[in-house]
Amino acid sequence: MTPKHKHIHKFLNETWTSRYHKELNPELLTFLWSVIASIFSLGGLCGALIGGSMAIRLGRKGALLMNNIIAILASILMGISFPTGLFELLIAGRFLIGINSGIGICVQPLYIGEVAPKHLRGGMAMGSSIFLTGGILTGQIIGLRELLGGETYWPLLLSSSCFPAFAQLLFLPWFPESPRYLLIDRGDELSCAKALKRFHGSSEYRREMEDIQQECFALDGEKPKKPWQLFTDRGVRWQLITVIVMTMGQQLSGINAIYFYATYIFEQAGISAEKIPYVTLGTGACECLTALTCGLLIDYVGRRYLIIGGYLLMTLWSIVLTFSLTYQELYSWVPYVSMTSIFAFILSFGLGPGGITNTLTAELFIQSSRPAAYMIGGTISWISFFTIGMLFPFIVNGLKQYCFLVFLLECSLVAAFIFLIIPETKNKSFLEIKKEFHKLNFGRNTKKKETELYERRQLHDEF
Repeated sequence: MTPKHKHIHKFLNETWTSRYHKELNPELLTFLWSVIASIFSLGGLCGALIGGSMAIRLGRKGALLMNNIIAILASILMGISFPTGLFELLIAGRFLIGINSGIGICVQPLYIGEVAPKHLRGGMAMGSSIFLTGGILTGQIIGLRELLGGETYWPLLLSSSCFPAFAQLLFLPWFPESPRYLLIDRGDELSCAKALKRFHGSSEYRREMEDIQQECFALDGEKPKKPWQLFTDRGVRWQLITVIVMTMGQQLSGINAIYFYATYIFEQAGISAEKIPYVTLGTGACECLTALTCGLLIDYVGRRYLIIGGYLLMTLWSIVLTFSLTYQELYSWVPYVSMTSIFAFILSFGLGPGGITNTLTAELFIQSSRPAAYMIGGTISWISFFTIGMLFPFIVNGLKQYCFLVFLLECSLVAAFIFLIIPETKNKSFLEIKKEFHKLNFGRNTKKKETELYERRQLHDEF
């Protein structure tokens, strides 16, 4: 149990005793702690379900600005839960910060993916993962007992999420709305041109404008789709399957097992319990470093090579970890192999699956389908996250170190799927990527569909 967990347990006990004048039952304490821990995932699921709709109704920028209000409210509730003695506020705050995360993970990559030029789209879309991992590392640092991890300051630690929200409220209003949203969803060509000039400069914006106009013409006035409409749309069948497979693959890849085993492996390597939190900072630093590296490489190496390579390397390290954990106590040097494998697994995850999954979700769909695709992907992600959290202790108790054989199989199957199905999307427009999937979605009808589209364009040109 981490120091923060101990502080919250103590807070629950003291609050219950002062309120009801009797000690908190251990079973009820476990239940309350489970609610506090799991309510975040439920909030994330709710956020994912409404994030796409907010992006359509309020715009991408408007949805992000509104989301900051939720984050600030959550921070206030969590911060005042301790002085007021109301653990219910802590639960409500955790639920709201989960909603904030669900909306943010849905809308932020959507906005960045739409404003970025196609030759920089991968690196810019990786910004979400870079700052997400940077936030995790920052949380690990300020959560040390010398900073805000002590008993006195843990409410401040829970409230610290308000600072990024205030920063975004301060700076985001100076940025334009997504040009694609302005032209395709709102039909505002003048505002779209102004936004493109702000993002790309007066001399370079015309190329992006032409690309958006081509996509607008191809959509032919099609309204943004609802998530359930994507499941019946044959034109996005394989794109949707791809998003579901990649999202589940990311959550079920074994990264949670790595963090579960990290403390045990560090102890076996002879690291004292007092120093383990500082060593754990290395795992956060690894994720942050690889997200940054992936952001620098994605537009040069391509999406396919990075994500396939990441899953194959995770497969390799799953094999190494299975053997090293099996013979952990046989030789003195084996724990160091396990420790090296943990960092290597995290590096491999961050280099591919950790960052590119969200980037590809933005690229595989055109404007009318993209928000719904993010809602579906986010929902699958949070359900998978919650499921692995519930089932993982039973998997570990039943299989012990051999649980990595399950993750080995999952990583290799996802790598095979990506190799066989997903085309390279580097430097391609959204319409070009859609065309890549056209044959998979329609098979023998491909030529007929292309002919119909060509005839529609010819008729449009005549008029």
